[in-house]
Amino acid sequence: MFHDNLIQKQEEPEVQDERKKIAVNESIQQFGALPAPTAESNIFCMTIIGQIEGHLVLPPQNKTTKYEHLIPQLVAAEQSAKIEGILIVLNTVGGDVEAGLAIAEMISSLSKPTVTLVLGGGHSIGVPIAVAGNKSFIAETATMTIHPIRMNGLVIGVPQTFEYLDKMQERVVRFVTAHSNVTDQKFKELMFKTGELTRDIGTTVIGADAVRHGLIDAVGGVGEAIRELNTAIERRKAEIPGGTIQ
Repeated sequence: MFHDNLIQKQEEPEVQDERKKIAVNESIQQFGALPAPTAESNIFCMTIIGQIEGHLVLPPQNKTTKYEHLIPQLVAAEQSAKIEGILIVLNTVGGDVEAGLAIAEMISSLSKPTVTLVLGGGHSIGVPIAVAGNKSFIAETATMTIHPIRMNGLVIGVPQTFEYLDKMQERVVRFVTAHSNVTDQKFKELMFKTGELTRDIGTTVIGADAVRHGLIDAVGGVGEAIRELNTAIERRKAEIPGGTIQ
């Protein structure tokens, strides 16, 4: 009996090694890369990719981020004692206006330090999300498209429809100007500019231009965003008695 247990203990590391090899091979086959080393982190990274899906289900070929998936994650991150900071990475074309505003409001109301990073693009309703954090970064080549609110499907040509669109648009303007350094006048100027977009009115700003207009705080990438987040976490720890974030 003792001999059998000894053989079993000797075989366990071999079985573990074999499982690791299988996991590595699966990762190479699926992603074309070795798996990244995983370790416990005090930072929760949330990605908002593709089109923001709201009340209507988008076609299956669309790359989407569902807002009903993000909201519970943000609530869990706020409640978790292990998570001390939240990094939001965006590469989105925009999407549902109310869903985007709901996500932006959730991010802005978190008590823990939050940093947003625009990689690739933070277009349309992605703009309020990009400015919702305590500090915002944009990659040098990333872009942000600012344009008026649009409606898809049946639109009834009556004054009430215009008033509805105007009120919804004002919600977006108020949120962006309240959470960034851009002025109401400048943001509306960018929103209603003609001649820049081929089929619409609006403006596309790139990297440093977004910072110059006051939309985004700084140009930077993942390293700068995480460094800023760690600094904010340490600053908050120093302000809280006991030095821990609950």
